[in-house]
Amino acid sequence: MSDAIKHECGIALIRLRKPIQYYAEKYGTAMYGINKLYLLMEKQHNRGQDGAGVASIKIHAQPGTEYISRYRSVKNRAIADIFGQVSDTYNKLKKKFPEQVQDVDWLQRNMPFLGDVYLGHLRYGTHGINSIDNCHPFVRENNWRSRSLAVAGNFNMTNADDLFQALMEIGQHPRHTSDTVTVLEKIGHFLDEENQDLFEHYKKSYYTNIQITQLIEDNLNLQRVLRRACKDFDGGYAMAGLTGYGASFVVRDPHGIRPAYYYIDEEVVVVASEKPAIKTAFGVEYDQIKEITPGHALIINKNGGSRELEILPEAEKTSCSFERIYFSRGNDPEIYNERKNMGRLLCDQILKAVDYDLKNTIFSYIPNTAETAWLGLMKGIEDHLRDYRREAIQAGIESEEELERILALKPRAEKLVIKDAKMRTFITDNDNRDDLVAHVYDTTYEVIKKGVDTIVMIDDSIVRGTTLEKSIIRMLDRLEPKKIIVVSCAPQIRYPDCYGIDMSRLKEFVAFRAMLHLLEDNGWDYKLDEIYDKCRANADRDIFKRTNFVKELFDLFTPEQISAKISEIVKAPEVNAEVEVIYQTIDNLHKACPNHTGDWYFTGNYPTPGGNKVVNRAFMNFMERKEVRAY
Repeated sequence: MSDAIKHECGIALIRLRKPIQYYAEKYGTAMYGINKLYLLMEKQHNRGQDGAGVASIKIHAQPGTEYISRYRSVKNRAIADIFGQVSDTYNKLKKKFPEQVQDVDWLQRNMPFLGDVYLGHLRYGTHGINSIDNCHPFVRENNWRSRSLAVAGNFNMTNADDLFQALMEIGQHPRHTSDTVTVLEKIGHFLDEENQDLFEHYKKSYYTNIQITQLIEDNLNLQRVLRRACKDFDGGYAMAGLTGYGASFVVRDPHGIRPAYYYIDEEVVVVASEKPAIKTAFGVEYDQIKEITPGHALIINKNGGSRELEILPEAEKTSCSFERIYFSRGNDPEIYNERKNMGRLLCDQILKAVDYDLKNTIFSYIPNTAETAWLGLMKGIEDHLRDYRREAIQAGIESEEELERILALKPRAEKLVIKDAKMRTFITDNDNRDDLVAHVYDTTYEVIKKGVDTIVMIDDSIVRGTTLEKSIIRMLDRLEPKKIIVVSCAPQIRYPDCYGIDMSRLKEFVAFRAMLHLLEDNGWDYKLDEIYDKCRANADRDIFKRTNFVKELFDLFTPEQISAKISEIVKAPEVNAEVEVIYQTIDNLHKACPNHTGDWYFTGNYPTPGGNKVVNRAFMNFMERKEVRAY
């Protein structure tokens, strides 16, 4: 993706189902669980560059000893920093107590992070300061283990303010307003209530307090806790939690917006945001990895048994298509094939744009995640040429030269764009930053026929268009092509995302800016005020959450009209080549990713009421010139 945007976080959970001694004997190390958590997080490092955190629970810890451990980091290589701390702790123990560390029971008692259940989180901060205090897991500690809770998640709540108010109304005094803390406290509140109900129930039967503590841990109903806690959530979420007594869970939103996958065998229960991470870390087959059902929670009890249980009624599945386009790692076979299909399905639009002149067209991609789509595009072009050759041969070839010309036709492919990973643009002031941005990418020279060739450059998506305008198109224009066509595997991004991606300000989207220009061109500027008045008049009414008013503005124009205006916007005045921007169609996106239909950023069809509220509020912020998030 040439336009950098922040996006979904990643989670990793491991429950060891055997005693630590088992893993030490079978795998030669008591650090088996820690090592697997490290692998699981490293294989998802694409999901978080702002920080990381881990927590663990010792189920059989004795009173007077710590049963919860947590490390967090916001350093440049946060995962390595955290597990480096774990390794340092082990090495210090090994140096100071060389004989005792050979005793697995002693080691587990004395090493803080050697537990039975592990939770890891990779953070991509969509808002807030990048500080240690914003890193998951968040912990709610209590002297009663069954009331202690650690939570980490891949989520954004659109109604965090409402949830915060609900906590206040039940008598709490929340310390922070962030949705993460609010979620922690919401689940924690109902965990407390479940504990209290069980305590009162067993107290009537004259059990001792010590006996009641054990009975609560054995019988606490996490499904009921989560049902009560999640019923008011509006957002996309995959939330993982550890209780102090060792039970754990991962709960997924009813629409399946955020991903969560799991694997279970006799040794472990594993959950991660991406399937390839589980496959690589544990060496299992893809068909052994399951998807947590939307609206359900995978609940793992204190003894290691696990079940998928319904928390909220499953709604229409609208899992995030951006996961397939860009965010998730492309070595998942399903995602790999979907990305190839995205490229292949763009062929008809591209062939029309180059007037079927493949002799004078060069196909390339903006590194590196668009390479898979580029492979699909090239396969589609080859299929077109095969059909062309067949039709020509069937029609009859008049000469040997004509036959040779037809047989020699093949798509021209070059790697034209190279990203200079060492370039940084934050070291200069705003006035001079554009000059540096223009040099973040470099190109391959002397492969273009000047004034003759058309360059087709495929990208994952075009969000803001800034990098195209400031860097890529100017750079390609120095090669002196006749035409530059930039192709987006994703449709036009028109609306904010409020379920995980850092896309909340309308004016940042080049498609929105194009729509504004079209309104001006047609003398329809007044329609902005009409929609603003409609939003303001209904801000406190239910329709504000049921209707995306901003769609009325986009509906005035065809996708082709908006694409044409985007082509004008991203072409700087000094660019000589003709410039055209082509976007994937909604229909073809759904053909490429039939099982992942979440497309609200393209269509404005939000799966939850909070989505409509966010887009309407974002438009009001734009009209009022407020530089704030809409949720």
